[in-house]
Amino acid sequence: MKAEFDTIVKTLLTLIEKKKYTSIKDILVTLQAADVALIFDELQEESLPILFRLLPKEQAAETFVEMDENAQELLIRSFSDSELKAVLDEMYVDDAVDLVEEMPANVVKRILRQADAETRKQINEILKYPEDSAGSIMTTEYVSLRPKMTIAEAIKRIRRVGVDKETINNCYVTNDGRVLLGQITIQDIILAGEDELVSDVMDENIIFATTVEDREIVAQNFTKYGLLTMPVVDEENRLVGIVTSDDVMDVIKEEATEDIEIMGAITPVDKPYLKTGVFETFKSRIPWLLLLMISATFTGIIITHFEDALAAQMALSAFIPMLMDTGGNSGSQASVTIIRGISLGEIEFRDMPIVIWKEIRVAFFCSVVLGLANFAKIMLFDRLIMGNSDITFTVAAVICLTLVFTVCIAKLVGCTLPMLAKKVGFDPAVMASPFITTIVDAISLFIYFRFATLILGL
Repeated sequence: MKAEFDTIVKTLLTLIEKKKYTSIKDILVTLQAADVALIFDELQEESLPILFRLLPKEQAAETFVEMDENAQELLIRSFSDSELKAVLDEMYVDDAVDLVEEMPANVVKRILRQADAETRKQINEILKYPEDSAGSIMTTEYVSLRPKMTIAEAIKRIRRVGVDKETINNCYVTNDGRVLLGQITIQDIILAGEDELVSDVMDENIIFATTVEDREIVAQNFTKYGLLTMPVVDEENRLVGIVTSDDVMDVIKEEATEDIEIMGAITPVDKPYLKTGVFETFKSRIPWLLLLMISATFTGIIITHFEDALAAQMALSAFIPMLMDTGGNSGSQASVTIIRGISLGEIEFRDMPIVIWKEIRVAFFCSVVLGLANFAKIMLFDRLIMGNSDITFTVAAVICLTLVFTVCIAKLVGCTLPMLAKKVGFDPAVMASPFITTIVDAISLFIYFRFATLILGL
């Protein structure tokens, strides 16, 4: 696929140089909109307006939706009012909302001027909902039916209004007050008798979302129940829109990206890496680096406090990195597993006793194996092979006991902090590797020097 894509790009570049626009159009119309958008991303910006105008109207709108915001803004600025209106007329409302949210204020004004009155109203309605809510990702373009309609009447209505809707696979049954009563699939309609009533065929057991429900929960329910669409209702159970699977895929991608960035101690940004400027990347990273640097001073304070012990037994200092790294790795393993479980809805705060008990047992087995392996390594390699006479049986015992306790505590910290963060309203991903490592580093050093003081008498 990559080779084929590169070949198409090279062919288009050659045709653009020769101004063979008819041949370019013949190639573009055979491609999917998402592929055309990727190809446009590889071309020079000055070529985009010309090539975009070669696309048929429907394909042009679909391609426009798939393009990144910089390319969209470039095209909008090159469009005439009639061209912009033609693209907007072919776009679904939820895609138009996404466009408005991403564009600068002056571009938004122009977009809204070219949208028809009904579209403007729908855009403004959706923009009122919280950014991460189901209402913010829904579309208002759905097919609604009445319970007393016959199947024949329902088919006529779908044929009349369905052409402008995002999907007709699921139709929703409402009363005169738009209260959601049930849903009926196109398969149900085709297989039912023409004289049957919609109310006799519809499914009243509906999975739905409220307008203010978190979009991440909506995405989880799509996965859990294998949905293609989900109705969205207001506080009075009135149907106001639907969420479709393509919007949920975008949510999953965005949430996963955000979690990965937070877990890496980076402030999330909306742009792809290659589209993000150096200064913007710097701004997303430096606050966390400063915070972690300051928090890491605790380890320096502990080392300073026990510097006499280190001076008396220099062999201890060589094992500090190993103890800190092993503790950080152990805590990270637990935290990543728990964060994933929380994000998938598999773990709740009430499960904390079960989680802690499980991690205690896992930590016990891990710490014992690591402790024994490390003891053997210290006595055989460091003492015998490397000939380090400062490393005695007692020193090895201090190191390995510290390792055992550090791994156990790191596992407990790693599994509990994300759950506590979720409970108090923070993103659990915040309590990932960097924070866990910083906390565990300080704890492991404290344990290390306490054991050294007690056992070695330093």
